[in-house]
Amino acid sequence: MSFEMTKGLFKFDFTDQHAILGVPLDAEFNDIRKRYMKIARRLHSDTCPFENPADKEWANQFLSKVVNPAYNKFSKESDRKEYNLLIAAISKRVAKEQPKMPDSEAAKQLASAKDLPEAYKTAVNQLADNQYESVDQALDVINQISELNMIYLLRKERMTGGVQPTQPPEKPATPATQATTAAKPAAATSAPPPSPPKSQDSLVEQSCRRAQGFMDSKNYAKATLELREAQKREPKNSKCHAMLAMCYFQQGKATMAKLEMQKALASNPEEPMALDVKKKLEQPASGAKGKKGDDKPGGFLGHLLDGFLGNLLGGGKKK
Repeated sequence: MSFEMTKGLFKFDFTDQHAILGVPLDAEFNDIRKRYMKIARRLHSDTCPFENPADKEWANQFLSKVVNPAYNKFSKESDRKEYNLLIAAISKRVAKEQPKMPDSEAAKQLASAKDLPEAYKTAVNQLADNQYESVDQALDVINQISELNMIYLLRKERMTGGVQPTQPPEKPATPATQATTAAKPAAATSAPPPSPPKSQDSLVEQSCRRAQGFMDSKNYAKATLELREAQKREPKNSKCHAMLAMCYFQQGKATMAKLEMQKALASNPEEPMALDVKKKLEQPASGAKGKKGDDKPGGFLGHLLDGFLGNLLGGGKKK
Protein backbone atom coordinates (compact mmCIF):
# COMPACT_ATOMS: atom_id res chain seq x y z
CA MET A 1 0.00 0.00 0.00
CA SER A 2 1.86 3.07 -1.28
CA PHE A 3 1.69 6.49 0.38
CA GLU A 4 4.54 8.01 -1.62
CA MET A 5 4.50 11.78 -2.21
CA THR A 6 7.27 13.12 -4.44
CA LYS A 7 6.53 16.68 -5.60
CA GLY A 8 6.82 20.17 -4.19
CA LEU A 9 8.60 20.29 -0.83
CA PHE A 10 8.66 16.49 -0.70
CA LYS A 11 11.46 16.65 -3.31
CA PHE A 12 13.69 18.17 -0.62
CA ASP A 13 13.39 15.15 1.69
CA PHE A 14 10.88 17.14 3.72
CA THR A 15 7.51 15.83 4.89
CA ASP A 16 5.03 18.59 4.07
CA GLN A 17 2.52 18.17 6.91
CA HIS A 18 0.55 21.25 5.78
CA ALA A 19 -0.02 19.69 2.35
CA ILE A 20 -1.18 16.41 3.93
CA LEU A 21 -3.75 18.29 6.00
CA GLY A 22 -4.65 20.66 3.17
CA VAL A 23 -3.99 23.91 5.05
CA PRO A 24 -1.83 26.96 4.17
CA LEU A 25 1.60 27.28 5.76
CA ASP A 26 0.42 30.17 7.94
CA ALA A 27 -2.76 28.43 9.18
CA GLU A 28 -3.70 28.94 12.84
CA PHE A 29 -3.79 25.87 15.10
CA ASN A 30 -7.57 26.04 15.55
CA ASP A 31 -8.02 25.90 11.77
CA ILE A 32 -5.58 22.99 11.56
CA ARG A 33 -7.52 21.14 14.26
CA LYS A 34 -10.87 21.68 12.48
CA ARG A 35 -9.39 20.50 9.22
CA TYR A 36 -7.96 17.39 10.87
CA MET A 37 -11.34 16.52 12.41
CA LYS A 38 -12.97 16.77 8.98
CA ILE A 39 -10.36 14.51 7.37
CA ALA A 40 -10.53 12.01 10.24
CA ARG A 41 -14.30 11.65 9.83
CA ARG A 42 -13.81 11.18 6.11
CA LEU A 43 -11.13 8.49 6.31
CA HIS A 44 -11.94 6.49 9.43
CA SER A 45 -13.44 3.07 8.74
CA ASP A 46 -16.48 3.75 10.96
CA THR A 47 -17.50 6.87 9.01
CA CYS A 48 -15.75 6.51 5.64
CA PRO A 49 -18.22 6.76 2.70
CA PHE A 50 -16.08 4.70 0.30
CA GLU A 51 -17.90 1.56 -0.83
CA ASN A 52 -14.94 -0.40 -2.15
CA PRO A 53 -13.37 -2.42 0.74
CA ALA A 54 -9.88 -1.83 -0.65
CA ASP A 55 -10.47 1.93 -0.77
CA LYS A 56 -11.85 1.85 2.77
CA GLU A 57 -8.76 0.00 4.02
CA TRP A 58 -6.46 2.45 2.20
CA ALA A 59 -8.28 5.38 3.81
CA ASN A 60 -8.05 3.90 7.29
CA GLN A 61 -4.33 3.13 6.89
CA PHE A 62 -3.62 6.58 5.44
CA LEU A 63 -5.37 8.19 8.41
CA SER A 64 -3.34 6.15 10.88
CA LYS A 65 0.08 6.30 9.21
CA VAL A 66 0.08 9.70 7.49
CA VAL A 67 -2.68 12.07 8.65
CA ASN A 68 -2.44 11.41 12.40
CA PRO A 69 1.37 11.85 12.47
CA ALA A 70 0.96 15.06 10.46
CA TYR A 71 -1.49 16.45 13.00
CA ASN A 72 0.75 15.38 15.88
CA LYS A 73 3.38 17.82 14.57
CA PHE A 74 1.02 20.66 15.51
CA SER A 75 -0.59 19.27 18.68
CA LYS A 76 2.13 20.60 21.01
CA GLU A 77 3.55 24.12 21.00
CA SER A 78 7.13 22.84 21.24
CA ASP A 79 6.60 20.60 18.20
CA ARG A 80 5.06 23.50 16.26
CA LYS A 81 8.08 25.69 17.00
CA GLU A 82 10.49 22.96 15.88
CA TYR A 83 8.49 22.37 12.70
CA ASN A 84 8.45 26.10 11.93
CA LEU A 85 12.24 26.11 12.18
CA LEU A 86 12.36 23.27 9.67
CA ILE A 87 10.12 25.23 7.29
CA ALA A 88 12.42 28.26 7.61
CA ALA A 89 15.40 26.08 6.72
CA ILE A 90 13.61 24.53 3.76
CA SER A 91 12.56 27.98 2.58
CA LYS A 92 16.20 29.08 2.36
CA ARG A 93 17.16 25.85 0.62
CA VAL A 94 14.40 26.27 -1.97
CA ALA A 95 15.54 29.84 -2.66
CA LYS A 96 19.14 28.70 -2.99
CA GLU A 97 18.50 25.76 -5.32
CA GLN A 98 15.89 27.55 -7.47
CA PRO A 99 13.85 24.46 -8.46
CA LYS A 100 12.07 24.19 -11.78
CA MET A 101 8.57 25.61 -11.60
CA PRO A 102 5.70 23.05 -11.79
CA ASP A 103 3.60 23.13 -14.95
CA SER A 104 0.17 22.75 -13.34
CA GLU A 105 -2.29 25.57 -13.99
CA ALA A 106 -2.61 26.44 -10.29
CA ALA A 107 1.16 26.62 -9.93
CA LYS A 108 1.55 28.87 -12.98
CA GLN A 109 -1.10 31.27 -11.68
CA LEU A 110 0.50 31.46 -8.25
CA ALA A 111 3.97 32.01 -9.73
CA SER A 112 2.76 35.20 -11.42
CA ALA A 113 0.07 36.36 -8.98
CA LYS A 114 0.30 40.00 -7.90
CA ASP A 115 -1.36 39.46 -4.49
CA LEU A 116 0.68 36.45 -3.38
CA PRO A 117 -0.85 35.78 0.08
CA GLU A 118 -4.45 35.94 -1.14
CA ALA A 119 -3.81 33.96 -4.32
CA TYR A 120 -1.92 31.32 -2.33
CA LYS A 121 -4.63 30.78 0.29
CA THR A 122 -7.34 30.68 -2.37
CA ALA A 123 -5.46 28.08 -4.43
CA VAL A 124 -4.75 25.85 -1.42
CA ASN A 125 -8.35 26.01 -0.19
CA GLN A 126 -9.72 25.16 -3.63
CA LEU A 127 -7.56 22.05 -3.86
CA ALA A 128 -8.34 21.05 -0.27
CA ASP A 129 -12.09 21.08 -0.91
CA ASN A 130 -11.83 17.83 -2.90
CA GLN A 131 -8.59 16.50 -1.41
CA TYR A 132 -10.04 13.27 0.02
CA GLU A 133 -13.05 12.77 -2.23
CA SER A 134 -11.46 9.61 -3.64
CA VAL A 135 -8.40 7.44 -3.11
CA ASP A 136 -7.16 8.10 -6.64
CA GLN A 137 -6.84 11.86 -6.24
CA ALA A 138 -5.71 12.13 -2.59
CA LEU A 139 -1.97 11.82 -3.21
CA ASP A 140 -2.17 13.92 -6.39
CA VAL A 141 -3.83 16.79 -4.52
CA ILE A 142 -1.28 16.57 -1.69
CA ASN A 143 1.52 16.86 -4.26
CA GLN A 144 -0.19 19.86 -5.91
CA ILE A 145 -0.62 21.66 -2.58
CA SER A 146 3.04 21.00 -1.73
CA GLU A 147 4.01 22.54 -5.09
CA LEU A 148 2.04 25.65 -4.16
CA ASN A 149 3.81 25.70 -0.78
CA MET A 150 7.15 25.53 -2.56
CA ILE A 151 6.30 28.43 -4.89
CA TYR A 152 4.94 30.47 -1.99
CA LEU A 153 8.13 30.00 0.06
CA LEU A 154 10.33 30.77 -2.94
CA ARG A 155 8.54 34.01 -3.80
CA LYS A 156 8.31 35.05 -0.15
CA GLU A 157 12.04 34.42 0.33
CA ARG A 158 12.82 36.54 -2.72
CA MET A 159 10.61 39.39 -1.50
CA THR A 160 12.21 39.40 1.96
CA GLY A 161 15.74 39.41 0.56
CA GLY A 162 16.49 35.72 1.10
CA VAL A 163 18.30 35.58 -2.25
CA GLN A 164 21.23 37.93 -1.76
CA PRO A 165 21.99 40.34 -4.62
CA THR A 166 25.50 40.82 -5.94
CA GLN A 167 27.61 43.58 -4.43
CA PRO A 168 26.65 47.05 -5.72
CA PRO A 169 29.18 48.76 -8.00
CA GLU A 170 31.51 51.31 -6.49
CA LYS A 171 30.38 54.91 -6.62
CA PRO A 172 32.12 56.96 -9.33
CA ALA A 173 34.74 59.34 -8.03
CA THR A 174 33.74 62.97 -7.75
CA PRO A 175 35.87 65.65 -9.46
CA ALA A 176 37.28 66.69 -6.08
CA THR A 177 38.31 63.13 -5.33
CA GLN A 178 39.94 62.78 -8.76
CA ALA A 179 41.92 65.98 -8.23
CA THR A 180 43.11 64.82 -4.80
CA THR A 181 44.18 61.47 -6.22
CA ALA A 182 46.08 63.11 -9.10
CA ALA A 183 47.93 65.41 -6.67
CA LYS A 184 49.33 62.52 -4.65
CA PRO A 185 52.90 61.41 -5.39
CA ALA A 186 53.37 58.26 -7.40
CA ALA A 187 54.62 56.34 -4.36
CA ALA A 188 51.22 56.75 -2.72
CA THR A 189 49.51 54.89 -5.55
CA SER A 190 51.53 51.73 -5.02
CA ALA A 191 49.70 48.70 -3.67
CA PRO A 192 49.47 48.62 0.12
CA PRO A 193 51.30 45.83 1.94
CA PRO A 194 49.27 42.65 2.21
CA SER A 195 47.41 42.22 5.45
CA PRO A 196 48.22 39.16 7.54
CA PRO A 197 46.17 36.13 6.51
CA LYS A 198 43.05 35.51 8.54
CA SER A 199 42.11 32.05 9.66
CA GLN A 200 38.87 31.08 7.94
CA ASP A 201 36.86 28.20 9.30
CA SER A 202 34.90 26.11 6.85
CA LEU A 203 31.12 26.47 6.72
CA VAL A 204 30.84 23.06 8.35
CA GLU A 205 33.06 24.10 11.25
CA GLN A 206 31.00 27.27 11.70
CA SER A 207 27.79 25.22 11.79
CA CYS A 208 29.32 22.84 14.34
CA ARG A 209 30.36 25.76 16.51
CA ARG A 210 26.87 27.26 16.41
CA ALA A 211 25.36 23.85 17.10
CA GLN A 212 27.60 23.41 20.14
CA GLY A 213 26.33 26.73 21.48
CA PHE A 214 22.75 25.55 21.09
CA MET A 215 23.63 22.24 22.76
CA ASP A 216 25.22 24.06 25.69
CA SER A 217 21.92 25.91 26.21
CA LYS A 218 19.99 22.64 25.75
CA ASN A 219 18.30 23.91 22.57
CA TYR A 220 18.71 20.60 20.75
CA ALA A 221 16.13 21.41 18.05
CA LYS A 222 18.18 24.34 16.70
CA ALA A 223 21.39 22.37 17.11
CA THR A 224 19.88 19.57 15.01
CA LEU A 225 19.00 22.02 12.23
CA GLU A 226 22.54 23.41 12.14
CA LEU A 227 24.06 19.93 12.00
CA ARG A 228 21.69 18.75 9.27
CA GLU A 229 22.71 21.71 7.12
CA ALA A 230 26.37 20.91 7.78
CA GLN A 231 25.84 17.28 6.75
CA LYS A 232 24.51 18.39 3.38
CA ARG A 233 27.95 19.93 2.70
CA GLU A 234 30.00 17.09 4.19
CA PRO A 235 27.87 13.92 4.48
CA LYS A 236 30.71 11.89 6.00
CA ASN A 237 31.90 14.41 8.58
CA SER A 238 32.35 12.33 11.74
CA LYS A 239 32.06 15.32 14.08
CA CYS A 240 28.66 16.31 12.62
CA HIS A 241 27.34 12.78 13.00
CA ALA A 242 28.68 12.51 16.54
CA MET A 243 27.16 15.82 17.65
CA LEU A 244 23.85 14.89 16.04
CA ALA A 245 23.96 11.55 17.86
CA MET A 246 24.37 13.41 21.15
CA CYS A 247 21.45 15.71 20.30
CA TYR A 248 19.19 12.75 19.63
CA PHE A 249 20.38 11.00 22.80
CA GLN A 250 19.62 14.04 24.93
CA GLN A 251 16.11 14.14 23.45
CA GLY A 252 15.51 10.47 24.26
CA LYS A 253 15.67 9.32 20.63
CA ALA A 254 17.90 6.32 21.17
CA THR A 255 17.40 4.73 17.74
CA MET A 256 18.34 7.91 15.86
CA ALA A 257 21.26 8.46 18.23
CA LYS A 258 22.58 4.97 17.52
CA LEU A 259 22.36 5.46 13.74
CA GLU A 260 24.27 8.75 13.82
CA MET A 261 26.82 7.30 16.27
CA GLN A 262 27.49 4.39 13.90
CA LYS A 263 27.97 6.77 10.95
CA ALA A 264 30.42 8.85 12.98
CA LEU A 265 32.50 5.83 14.02
CA ALA A 266 32.47 4.49 10.46
CA SER A 267 34.21 7.70 9.34
CA ASN A 268 36.42 8.02 12.42
CA PRO A 269 36.58 5.11 14.91
CA GLU A 270 38.23 7.45 17.45
CA GLU A 271 35.58 10.24 17.34
CA PRO A 272 35.34 11.21 21.07
CA MET A 273 31.71 12.33 21.21
CA ALA A 274 30.56 9.30 19.21
CA LEU A 275 32.36 7.01 21.67
CA ASP A 276 30.70 8.89 24.53
CA VAL A 277 27.25 8.35 22.99
CA LYS A 278 28.06 4.68 22.43
CA LYS A 279 29.00 4.31 26.10
CA LYS A 280 25.78 6.03 27.21
CA LEU A 281 23.64 3.84 24.92
CA GLU A 282 25.27 0.67 26.24
CA GLN A 283 24.44 1.53 29.84
CA PRO A 284 21.56 -0.54 31.30
CA ALA A 285 18.11 0.97 30.93
CA SER A 286 16.81 2.91 33.91
CA GLY A 287 13.80 0.65 34.31
CA ALA A 288 11.39 2.85 32.42
CA LYS A 289 8.07 1.17 31.91
CA GLY A 290 6.87 0.53 28.40
CA LYS A 291 3.74 2.17 27.09
CA LYS A 292 0.65 0.11 26.59
CA GLY A 293 -0.82 0.78 23.20
CA ASP A 294 -4.13 -0.95 24.02
CA ASP A 295 -5.20 1.47 26.74
CA LYS A 296 -6.92 3.81 24.25
CA PRO A 297 -10.57 3.44 23.21
CA GLY A 298 -11.06 1.77 19.84
CA GLY A 299 -12.99 2.92 16.78
CA PHE A 300 -13.20 6.47 15.51
CA LEU A 301 -12.60 8.03 18.94
CA GLY A 302 -9.36 6.08 19.30
CA HIS A 303 -8.01 7.50 16.04
CA LEU A 304 -9.00 11.01 17.04
CA LEU A 305 -7.15 10.55 20.32
CA ASP A 306 -4.05 9.61 18.28
CA GLY A 307 -4.36 12.97 16.60
CA PHE A 308 -5.22 15.53 19.26
CA LEU A 309 -5.69 14.08 22.77
CA GLY A 310 -1.92 14.33 23.16
CA ASN A 311 -2.28 18.10 22.93
CA LEU A 312 -4.83 18.19 25.75
CA LEU A 313 -2.88 15.88 28.05
CA GLY A 314 0.56 17.22 27.19
CA GLY A 315 1.98 14.61 24.84
CA GLY A 316 1.47 13.05 21.42
CA LYS A 317 2.32 9.63 20.10
CA LYS A 318 5.97 9.07 19.58
CA LYS A 319 7.22 7.04 16.73
